Amino acid sequence: DAPLLLSGNGRDQVHLLVVATGERGLAGGFNSSIARLARDHANKLLGEGKTVKIMTVGRKGYDILKRSFPSNIVEQISFREVRQLGYSNAQSVGEKVLAMFEAGEFDVATLFYARFRSVIAQIPTALQLIPAKIEAAAGDTPAVNQNYEYEPDEEAILADLLPRNISVQVFRALLENSASFYGAQMSAMDNATRNAGEMIKKLTLSYNRQRQAQITKELIEIISGAEAL
Repeated sequence: DAPLLLSGNGRDQVHLLVVATGERGLAGGFNSSIARLARDHANKLLGEGKTVKIMTVGRKGYDILKRSFPSNIVEQISFREVRQLGYSNAQSVGEKVLAMFEAGEFDVATLFYARFRSVIAQIPTALQLIPAKIEAAAGDTPAVNQNYEYEPDEEAILADLLPRNISVQVFRALLENSASFYGAQMSAMDNATRNAGEMIKKLTLSYNRQRQAQITKELIEIISGAEAL
């Protein structure tokens, strides 16, 4: 009697991969690491004879994945013109995923994004959206039978919360991606600045050596000419 968003439709043939990446580059391996995780997962499913559909959220993910899976991308979503991401943006993505599931276009949906750990560490993560994965409670504490009264009933509560959970999970992924992107971009720009400084020092040293060698050569020519006279 569980809702389909919680228990699934009983099939495992068609998989939807929702790949959330950034809209811009210059962030080191941030976008490519997410796309690589999604690509490896897609190749594994295709090797098992599954059908793979891809929904990209972010321009860079589409640019990377269209090279390997041009016919598998069924939806491309970009928030490039959005100045600040909000829940409404995630809700639009969640509604599209739900509409596809209700239309029977896929059986399992997995969300790919980068989990923010620190400014220098972003962890590519795969999260199964549909059917929802419920982790077992820690410990061996036996369950206690308790009766709860719901108002409204359980079906009405789940019918409202489960679709909203999809949008919330997408919103979380977008926020984690945003923090991870700026952290990766800051690290990449810092490394680029440091490398540029080292290159300037090397080129300056090389220039000074060549200039000194040229001056020395001209002085030798002048002195040799004067002595010849």
